[in-house]
Amino acid sequence: MKKGIELIVNGQKHEILVAPNELLLHVLRDRLGLTGAKYGCGIGECGACTVLVDGKPILACLTLAISMNGRQITTIEGIAKPDGQLDPLQEAFLHNGAVQCGFCTPGMILMGRALLRENPNPTEQEVREYLRGNTCRCTGYTQIVNAIEDCKCPPEEI
Repeated sequence: MKKGIELIVNGQKHEILVAPNELLLHVLRDRLGLTGAKYGCGIGECGACTVLVDGKPILACLTLAISMNGRQITTIEGIAKPDGQLDPLQEAFLHNGAVQCGFCTPGMILMGRALLRENPNPTEQEVREYLRGNTCRCTGYTQIVNAIEDCKCPPEEI
């Protein structure tokens, strides 16, 4: 039996019917057309499905949509400015060559944003520790870590 919930995704309210066992990842991708969060492992080990809920990173492949009723969800599609200007961390990823195949990039950027809100000047070790649940098979992480360290902007802009 489906239940009506309200999701606030990237600042927009969505009233949607969800099954009790429907995953947030599937609602975002299949019902709302927000394909930035990826289905990678399905067991919470790769971080490709990372989104922010009330500013905190969660794994959308492990989260029931019904539990997100009324919550603020931010996906990679929601961090650029309304005029299309990239977020400072997106710019840092481009500048540092931290984007290769792009599969992990949305999750890495959202994790980086969460870290920079908590700690605006993380050390390399702190960045690596924070990203430990996100898998990248292309870059070896150096460029990703450099991008997060290089992102110099006030936390309120992240």
